Amino acid sequence: MRRARAIDQALVDAAKSLAATRWPLGEAGAAAMYTASGRLLTSVCVDGLSDAVLLCHETGAICEAHKFDDPVTASVCVARDDERSPFVVLPPCGVCCERLAFWGGDVEVAVPAPGGGWEARLLRELLPHFWRGRWPGDA
Repeated sequence: MRRARAIDQALVDAAKSLAATRWPLGEAGAAAMYTASGRLLTSVCVDGLSDAVLLCHETGAICEAHKFDDPVTASVCVARDDERSPFVVLPPCGVCCERLAFWGGDVEVAVPAPGGGWEARLLRELLPHFWRGRWPGDA
């Protein structure tokens, strides 16, 4: 899969900005993604009264990418504990890895870096033994 844009600080900052705007006080988080056409999509989690119906921060942007038929090429999720805490990059959970796998193992995802900050990894690096045996898009 051709990556239109790789993860960069602008993508991380877009997620942080949305989270801080949506939740100026307290716990906060958001996701941001680039697509093959160059779109920047952002989203936040869907809260609910039952944990079973909660959706990850990435879900809305993933749905938007499907709506536009525009493959996700890069994804980042950030969170903080409260307004006095710094934002940290979170790796995609297993469910979001499965959602992003629709576009293949070359989707770039942000993960926490040893010692702080973040680094980019390919989804296939996070899931080297993809359960389907072959990544979508691989020959």
